[in-house]
Amino acid sequence: MSTSSFSRRGFLKLAGGAVASTLVAACGSTIKISSTKPGSGSESSSTSEVIEHPTAEIAWKLLQEGNQRYALSKTTRPNQSDTRRAELAKGQAPFAIIFGCVDSRVPPELVFDRGLGDLFVVRTAAHTLDRAALGSIQFGVEELHIPLIVVMGHEKCGAVSAAIEAVEKNIRAPDAIDSLVQAIKPAIEKSKGQTGDKLDNAVKANTALTVEALKANTILGGEIKQGKLMIVSTRYDLDTGAVELIV
Repeated sequence: MSTSSFSRRGFLKLAGGAVASTLVAACGSTIKISSTKPGSGSESSSTSEVIEHPTAEIAWKLLQEGNQRYALSKTTRPNQSDTRRAELAKGQAPFAIIFGCVDSRVPPELVFDRGLGDLFVVRTAAHTLDRAALGSIQFGVEELHIPLIVVMGHEKCGAVSAAIEAVEKNIRAPDAIDSLVQAIKPAIEKSKGQTGDKLDNAVKANTALTVEALKANTILGGEIKQGKLMIVSTRYDLDTGAVELIV
């Protein structure tokens, strides 16, 4: 199916719509803190934020600020109230796509101290980019108009470690797991011979290659050229909780 024949109305209906009716229409790129007043019961520990059509730069700043709170154990847990949940039943408007690993130690909503409806999360082992993952990311960009994609690798990635072992020992992983090894193999080759930690070098190389592949995609690349999309490469540190930008 071509992009031109893609039914936006049908897919938005399927995905829950684009923007909740409770969000105020924005002029340009703004962020509104609608309330920080504690409520009762389950709402008492969650602030409420309305983020209106942010630019990629603003979206990235929000994520950085949230991660800093998380790393310092000063989380505010925004947008996690009963009211927020009810609002989102009408539609969604996430401000960033997080493409990360399935590792249970790296939950994006917690790592960036965000709440319901804030992030559009796509996860595969070592963020390997198959057609399903790519289609999910394209959907977030094209249909939900998300301006930022964050590719997030992480320290001590088990999938990358297993791939290194399989490559070095020249063994074939069982069944579908071997497809992960083959997807990660280029990063292992790219980082071979580098000084420092072998696993961490491969993790960073894998993240960089994923970003390159996303930027090379016709749809995503077109959005970048039009100034509508930014893609950043990051690494999560399991020990500190910090997310660092990989340049």
